[in-house]
Amino acid sequence: MNRHSTQAPSPLRVRVTALVLALLVLVLGLASRSKSIPWPTFFAEYAGDTLWALLVFLLLRFVAPTRPVLHVAAAALAFSFAVELSQLYQAPWLNAVRRTLPGRLVLGAGFLWSDLVCYTVGVLVGLALSAALRLRAATPAS
Repeated sequence: MNRHSTQAPSPLRVRVTALVLALLVLVLGLASRSKSIPWPTFFAEYAGDTLWALLVFLLLRFVAPTRPVLHVAAAALAFSFAVELSQLYQAPWLNAVRRTLPGRLVLGAGFLWSDLVCYTVGVLVGLALSAALRLRAATPAS
C-alpha cells in the first residue's frame, strides 16, 4: 500500500490546486457569458451558473484547505442557494448593487429554479474533481 493513500493532501497543495482551478473556472465562466462567442445554446444557458457554484466551491477550498471536502461542498451549496434565494428580495438599494457588473456577477439578477440545479451540479463537479485529484495523488508513480 502506498504511504500516501491514507494521508490527506497538504494544505499548501490543496490551496495551490484550488487557486489554479479557480482561475481557470473564472476565465471559462466569464467567457461563457460572452455574446461574441457562438456557444451551443445549452452551454450558454447553464454553464455560467454551474461554473459560478464550482468557483464558490474552489474558493472555499482555498480558504479552508483542511476542512473535510463534504463540509466545503455543503457550505458552497448553502452559499449559492442563499444568493439565489436573495434574488426574491427586491429592495431598491440591493437592486442598485445588482445593476453593477460586480453585483450582477456575484448576486445575479433574477431568481430561477434552474439555477439551483446548476449550483448543485457545479458543487458536485467540485466534489468529483477533489476525489479525482486525491486518487491521482494516492496512485503510485510507475
